[in-house]
Amino acid sequence: MFDTFFGLPLHPLVVHATVVAVPATAAALLLTALWPRFRRWAGWGPLALAVGTLGLVPLSTESGEKLEKRLGHSDLIRQHAEYADGLLPWAAGAVLVALGLWWWRQSERPEPGRFGPLPCWAPVILRVAAVVVAAGITVQVILIGHSGAEAAWNGVVSA
Repeated sequence: MFDTFFGLPLHPLVVHATVVAVPATAAALLLTALWPRFRRWAGWGPLALAVGTLGLVPLSTESGEKLEKRLGHSDLIRQHAEYADGLLPWAAGAVLVALGLWWWRQSERPEPGRFGPLPCWAPVILRVAAVVVAAGITVQVILIGHSGAEAAWNGVVSA
């Protein structure tokens, strides 16, 4: 499992989903935290996106470890793997922030007895956390992608 799909290495296939999901999650967190209209509209969408991203990260790293065993070790692959190991905490942070943002949205709804109002400091903390996590997860996936591209294309000469 996590090795090949119809004879192709699974890692590049799974990674493309992760590369799309991570920036989408970052954008959803930022929009939800900073734009009240989007927050009201988005509902549980940012939370679902963050949970999906969190699920893709272990699939990407596991398939990458299988591919690494097939390719052998190099400094470029080692660097790529080290960056990849740093993505899971950011993805978990995205889920926590998305959960807080969902709670914030629920507290803003006029349904009595559903959720009480947030403390006055909570929206500030959620906004700051959203910006930090969105930036962190985006930078981490850029570092991972760049190092992975270097590892894949090292030695390939273009005309």
